[in-house]
Amino acid sequence: MNTFIQWFAINLLNGVSVGLLLFMLSAGLTLIFSMMGVLNFAHASFYMLGAYVGYALAERFGFWFALLLSPLVVGALGALFERFLLRRIQTRGALAELLLTFGAAYLIAEAVKLVWGLAPFNAVVPPSLDGPLFTLFGAAFPRYRAFMMSVSIAMLVALYAVLRVSRIGLVVRAALTHASTVETLGHDVPRVFTLVFAAGTALAALAGVIGAPLFVIEPSMAENIGPIVFVVVVVGGLGSIGGALVASLLIGCVQTFAVGTNMSLGGAANFMGATLPAAWAALSVAQIAPLLPYVLLVAMLALRPRGLFGQRGDDDA
Repeated sequence: MNTFIQWFAINLLNGVSVGLLLFMLSAGLTLIFSMMGVLNFAHASFYMLGAYVGYALAERFGFWFALLLSPLVVGALGALFERFLLRRIQTRGALAELLLTFGAAYLIAEAVKLVWGLAPFNAVVPPSLDGPLFTLFGAAFPRYRAFMMSVSIAMLVALYAVLRVSRIGLVVRAALTHASTVETLGHDVPRVFTLVFAAGTALAALAGVIGAPLFVIEPSMAENIGPIVFVVVVVGGLGSIGGALVASLLIGCVQTFAVGTNMSLGGAANFMGATLPAAWAALSVAQIAPLLPYVLLVAMLALRPRGLFGQRGDDDA
């Protein structure tokens, strides 16, 4: 019994930490879509760029300097992308925006290969965050994962405060639906959208810097994480920050528990009173863990197309 409690508690904490990292990444994409109506296919590439820039800065100046500067650098690049490229084709519709961001993803990937090469890098956890924070039922929980969770929660609180409480958030939300009225009040609406896009890409870069010590930094990291981010956004509901949070935690926990179990598919099916063909029954739950988010995506699209917290009108789109 104690072994099960230990397994459950540690996997739950690890799943929540992974989910909060996914939320940090998907929140930027959700912010851009909800405020600007742009589905940015290059978002995961900005995450990868943040990891690489953070690694380069950390090697020279240390982790904490990289944590502060890398999101600013990538956010500035995002602002330039919106100002000189995305803004020029916004009048041509969503398809042009998708094609532009899709092309930008490939350009960023090639630029990363030219600058840093194809070899993977391993980011190092700073000494102040290395080691266990506490021991739960005999299993240690890393201090760095707790730090990652704290930053994600702080980001959520700050994002909510800016969008829902501050005057800046009021202007941003009003500019989306009443741009001409906001302009008559003296606000520069295009600049507002540039700042929103920069903030979204900066959040992606922040996730890249924080997540780098847990994963390998390599040119394919955007391709690996990008589809999961879109699963989070669709499951949570397009444009919903709260939906992105719930979907991120759900997917993070589902994958972590699946990887952490040694149960076979046949055993899981028998537990639920079903049977599987022998070829499927021999597979372990851990082996199909990477597929589970996409199974959840298909189920969500079939049963509730608008997502967990999407607007009801989305079903008709």
